[in-house]
Order: sequence, then structure tokens, then C-alpha cells
Amino acid sequence: MENIGTWLSILNQGLPYTLIATIGGIVLTIVLSLVAGLALLSPWRWVRVISRIYVEGLRGTSEVVQLFWIFFALPVLVGFEFIPLWGGVAVLGLNHGAYGAEIVRGAVQSVPRAQYEGALALSLSPAQRMRRVILPQAVAEMIPPFNNLFIQLLKSTSILSFVFIPEITRQATEVLIPNFNPWVIQIMLLLLLYYLVMSLVVTAVMRALERTTAARLGRRLTRGAQRALAGTH
Repeated sequence: MENIGTWLSILNQGLPYTLIATIGGIVLTIVLSLVAGLALLSPWRWVRVISRIYVEGLRGTSEVVQLFWIFFALPVLVGFEFIPLWGGVAVLGLNHGAYGAEIVRGAVQSVPRAQYEGALALSLSPAQRMRRVILPQAVAEMIPPFNNLFIQLLKSTSILSFVFIPEITRQATEVLIPNFNPWVIQIMLLLLLYYLVMSLVVTAVMRALERTTAARLGRRLTRGAQRALAGTH
């Protein structure tokens, strides 16, 4: 394996792009998930309809097609062109935010009815009820499925190779394999190892966040949450 140093060097050149796309996509996913998920529970029908269109539209279409629309169709239609990496972040965030919206909606609805009634008895406004009572409890239930979603987002960064962003998958397939063709299996195994390590880091962070959130609520992790976290391995 005298070539391992060269392979690592070339893959590491693409690692910053993968990390930026992952972190940026996660941040955008969290924001869109909260906005769209809470909008799905809005008392106003038009807000629910708009949110539902976003959720079903993004979940029901191919992520690759969305990527091509952002990069090739959007500039033609509106004259606006994304910087490639940030366009990739936008696609990852928009797509996974649609899935995350259902996680938020389900977690909020899972909060016991007695909590709503207790907040009403304290004469809290709807915004105060959501911010002080409902969301803190719902967040603990959101974290395990968001862990899975974030790992899926990490793996989805590989589609950015289609639009010439030199992340690690493109570095492997377009740089390493053409020059080291007899070692294709070894190169792909190394690429898998990169994704595995990054996935384990995401899981470790989410596990710590899950425990911290549960501790602040003064409760142990639910069995469902424990199974969900264990299932990420």
C-alpha cells in the first residue's frame, strides 16, 4: 500500500467541501424543519397548505433533479446563479428540511395533552406555551430521528460530484480511480471509511445532545429514543 499517502492527500483535498456541505446543510435543515414543522400545526389553513406543498414537493421529487434545477434551470428562469458549494448546501437543506418538518410535527404532537392544559392554566400565550413548555419536551424526541436524518444528509453530499464540486466522492472517482485503476476496491473502501468516521462523529454529538436534553428535563431517555440511537450504528 505504498500509494496510501497519495490517496489520503487527494481525498483530504475534498474533505473541506464535504464538511462545509454537511454542516451548512444541517444548519439549514434545522431551520427549515422547525419553520415548516410548526407551520404544519398552524391554526391558519393557508399556512398549513403552503408548508404541506413544500414538504410533499421536496420529499416527492429526486434530490438529483433538485440539484440540477438549482444549478442549470434556475439561472435560465430567473437569472440567478448560486456559487456551486452554496447551491449544494441549499439543495441538501431544502430536501432534508422537508423530511425534518415531519419529525418536528410528530414530536410536538407527542407531547402529552396535560402539558398543554397546564400551560393554559398558567395563562401563557400560544408563543409562550410553545417556547417554554412544548418545544423543550419535543426536542428530546426529535434528536434521535434527526441523528438519522443528518447521517443521511452527510451521505447525500456525494451527489455534489454531479455538479463538479470536488468533495471526497468526486476526488475518489474522478482523480484517484483513473490514475490508480488497479486499486479501485481499496480506494472505494477508503472512501467508505471516510463516511463511516464522519457518521460516527455525528452520532457521538447527537448522543451527547440527547443525554444533555434529557437531563435538563429531569428524565431518562425513552426506550424508543435509546433504540433509535442504537440503530444508527
